[in-house]
Amino acid sequence: MLNVIGVSIDILKEVFYFSPQELNLKKGQAVLVEGSNGLQFGVTVTEIYKEKKENLVLPLKNIVRIATDEDLVKYQNLQEEANDALQMAKKYAQELNLDMSFVDAYYTFEKSQLFFSFVADNRIDFRELAKKLAQKYKTRIELRQIGVRDKAKRVGGIGPCGLFLCCNTFLTDFNSVSINMAKNQMLALNPSKINGVCGRLLCCLNYENEAYRYLKEGLPSIGMLVKKEEGTGKVISVDIFKRTYKVDFGAKGVIEYCD
Repeated sequence: MLNVIGVSIDILKEVFYFSPQELNLKKGQAVLVEGSNGLQFGVTVTEIYKEKKENLVLPLKNIVRIATDEDLVKYQNLQEEANDALQMAKKYAQELNLDMSFVDAYYTFEKSQLFFSFVADNRIDFRELAKKLAQKYKTRIELRQIGVRDKAKRVGGIGPCGLFLCCNTFLTDFNSVSINMAKNQMLALNPSKINGVCGRLLCCLNYENEAYRYLKEGLPSIGMLVKKEEGTGKVISVDIFKRTYKVDFGAKGVIEYCD
């Protein structure tokens, strides 16, 4: 078992796990961590806890230190500089006729690298764009093409439920969501009803799917032919919460049964 702590890195909204070292850390603290490209700014999203080694990607990187007031000021300045760079990247992309929509930009804490994220319908040859940005900002440039779900996670918004997007507030990973989940929950397969603001299937279809699967056990499916004392009929509706279903026997009418 190892001591670990979860940290949300920069604007990525992704949670990574680090060794807290000997630091006395609490949830919600600003910290500097060892990133793959140097120091990165983050915020702790868990308390320190013990985790099995097999559940972790080893070796764990370290929390370097708790962020100071000077670190916070520097981070805010880096965000402003990255936003200015983002506007310039949009201008260059337009001049180069690149069909790409930029989402965000950020510097590593030591300004050793400048990252840009964008969405596009097709693969983009951005080599000329990267060259122009490197010449202007005198640092290593990395452009990352992300999906529409990742964009929603970073940008945020309001879901059809009226709440802030799950992916932007508490989800750390995108679990697989399928159309079968919507069918399993007997939802109308209307894209405007089952798709999120990203245009993909709602993440929340996953939340109650197992409960629906459990409740439907032993009940017939709509459209199924069943044999009863009254004869053979067709199931026309199912209420999984009451565990009842209605069968149409044609001339004999509709009869409701309890499981």
